[in-house]
Amino acid sequence: VCKMKFTYPAIIKKTEKGTYHATFPDLICCEAEGDTLEETVELANEAAFDWISLELSEDDGELPPITDIRDIVLEEGDVVRNICVNIRFTDGWDE
Repeated sequence: VCKMKFTYPAIIKKTEKGTYHATFPDLICCEAEGDTLEETVELANEAAFDWISLELSEDDGELPPITDIRDIVLEEGDVVRNICVNIRFTDGWDE
C-alpha cells in the first residue's frame, strides 16, 4: 500500500444565499457548496478526493500543476484554503 498527499488551493466565496461555494483553479469542474465555511472546506476535500481519484484512474493519470496561493487573484471577501487529500494506493494500482 502506498499513500500520497495532494494539496490544491480552493477559492471560497460567500454566495448571495448566505452559503459558501468553493472552486479549484486547477481542478476543472471540481466544486463544493456548504452552509458554513467549515462545511464547505470539508465538502471541498471530498470533491477534490473524488476528482483526483478519478483522474489517477485514467490511462495517463496526470494531475494538473498546483497554482501557488500567492498567484491567485481574489475578490473582496474571498478566502483561499489549501485542501489536502490523502490517497491510498494498493498493489497493482498503476498497472
